[in-house]
Amino acid sequence: MKTTNIIFAAGLFLLTACGLEEHEAYQTPFVHIMKDDASTAIVSAQANTPASRPDSYSVYLSTAPLKDNLVVDFDLIVGNGLQEGRDFVMVTQGRSLTFLPGIYDMPIRIRWIANPVDPTKDNTLTIVLVDTNKGFNLGLPGPDHLQSRFTITKK
Repeated sequence: MKTTNIIFAAGLFLLTACGLEEHEAYQTPFVHIMKDDASTAIVSAQANTPASRPDSYSVYLSTAPLKDNLVVDFDLIVGNGLQEGRDFVMVTQGRSLTFLPGIYDMPIRIRWIANPVDPTKDNTLTIVLVDTNKGFNLGLPGPDHLQSRFTITKK
């Protein structure tokens, strides 16, 4: 009898405790940029990639399905050791990406050019997500906004 009461009390406790810690799933839409799960990359000054195949750095969208287009604007911060046309060529035209409904990742393509770098200078190219036409969060959820920028170092 005592065992039955204990089992009954434990079962009742478990049933009433269910749902106490329930919370709504994270529903805030966001975009972020990464390659191989990282927000940094190193490319060779010798540009080992064939000229016909540029490197891709993907911008990802995390949201419920959209009914209309999402436009993500980005900017480039070029260190004083790099120069567009000499060290790299932007294959992606413009400074925005358009996500059509049902598309959840879009590439930013850069072709790296074989050219020696000055190790005393800033040989980085940083892609920074700056805005969306829907006000979505930039970077991963949280106060640090991780993956809202992607830094490529040419060595």
